[in-house]
Amino acid sequence: MKNLTKVSIALWMVIVTFIYACGGSDKPTSTQEQAEAPAEQATVTDTKAKSNSKGVGRFTSVEIGPIDHDLAAKGEAVFTSKCAACHKTTADKVVGPGLKNITNIREPEWIMNMITNPEEMTKKDPVAKALFEEHLVQMTFQNVSDDEARQILEFLRKNDSQ
Repeated sequence: MKNLTKVSIALWMVIVTFIYACGGSDKPTSTQEQAEAPAEQATVTDTKAKSNSKGVGRFTSVEIGPIDHDLAAKGEAVFTSKCAACHKTTADKVVGPGLKNITNIREPEWIMNMITNPEEMTKKDPVAKALFEEHLVQMTFQNVSDDEARQILEFLRKNDSQ
C-alpha cells in the first residue's frame, strides 16, 4: 500500500509538472496578447483606384503631350522584350497585373519609377506595396534605361487610348 501511495504521489508530481510546463506560466498567451494589444491601423490601398502618387525614384516630373506614335512603336518593342513575360496590355493577369488603363490611374512619374526602380517602390510606395501583397511577386529589375522607360510609357498611353 505504501508503494502505491508513492507511485500516486510521483504520478501527480509528473502531471503537475507537465501542466505547468505546457502553459502554467504567467506569460500571456497569443490570444491574450492580441486582446490586450492596441489595435493597429491597417492601411488598405485599392490597387485599381486612381492614385496621384509619383512614386519613389528619380522621375519627379514627366512632360507628356499628344501620343508620339514613333516613341510608342519603340516602347512596344521594349515592352515585348522586357515586360511581356509577366504583363499583358489587357486587364488579364499573367505573373504581374494586366496593364490596361494603367496610364489613366497612375501618374507618368509613378509608371516610370516602377519600371526603373521596382524594389524600392515596393518597399516605400503604398500602391506598389499593395500590388506586391496582391500579386505575391516582386517585379524584377529589367535594366530598363530612362529612354526605354519613357518609350514604354508612351506605348502604354497608346494602348490605353484605344
